[in-house]
Amino acid sequence: MTRKVSGTKEWSASSENIQLGCSHGCRYCYAKASAIRFGRATPEGWTEEQIDPDKVAKNFGKRKGTIMFPTTHDITPANVADVTTVLTKMLEPGNKVLVVSKPHLECIEHLCKALDEFKDQVLFRFTIGSPNDAVLSLWEPGAPNFKERLRSLKHAYNEGFQTSVSMEPLLDHSEDGIVRVVKLTRGYVTDAVWLGKANKLEERLKRNGEWDDPRIQGAALALLASQTDERIHALYERLKGHPQVKWKESIKTVVGLEVPTEAGLDI
Repeated sequence: MTRKVSGTKEWSASSENIQLGCSHGCRYCYAKASAIRFGRATPEGWTEEQIDPDKVAKNFGKRKGTIMFPTTHDITPANVADVTTVLTKMLEPGNKVLVVSKPHLECIEHLCKALDEFKDQVLFRFTIGSPNDAVLSLWEPGAPNFKERLRSLKHAYNEGFQTSVSMEPLLDHSEDGIVRVVKLTRGYVTDAVWLGKANKLEERLKRNGEWDDPRIQGAALALLASQTDERIHALYERLKGHPQVKWKESIKTVVGLEVPTEAGLDI
């Protein structure tokens, strides 16, 4: 039986990371939940970033398909020098790299300058799940605010890089809030704006030690209520004609779109 792709495989054929933990401390983080499950991290220690020098020292050959980097942590001021080293080694053999981040402007400015000769091989995908800073700070307490993410997108676009946006997970309860992100970013996106549900939210919040907080639990239940099949169908009908909008597997399965079986097609 052919298996349908999901998660990072929707966007890339392979992925790379250089550290354990992430200072952004996103409450719904799948990588944190996985690390806790397998005893590699604790809920309290996750925000302490631990660079793996062997992964920074790793060399790369030419690969088939796009490499996604990073997937289990973010790019931050603390690791951007090592990130630059690794990205350069990925790009030198001619690889295509999807760089995914909740972006710090100083990091994106640095990367655009350092990777200028490789800009045709780089696609930035910046995660912006809501235009509302109160929502972003609730779910992604250590990550930049909306203004900084938008400025980062504009900077990469103005520097001639390929750009895209990820709204996975969708964090805004309001359909209007979701549409607002699409409208505010569309002039600076060369590729697509991806929309996806908050996957396994309750399970991951429990694993990450967040569920017992009444504020987080209430916000989670409200978010899940905003992503029922009925609400997803309404959102799809509103945006299905938008030339830049693409849908992650979590939405494709609800609205009846075909889910690819080949990794990295980015469709």
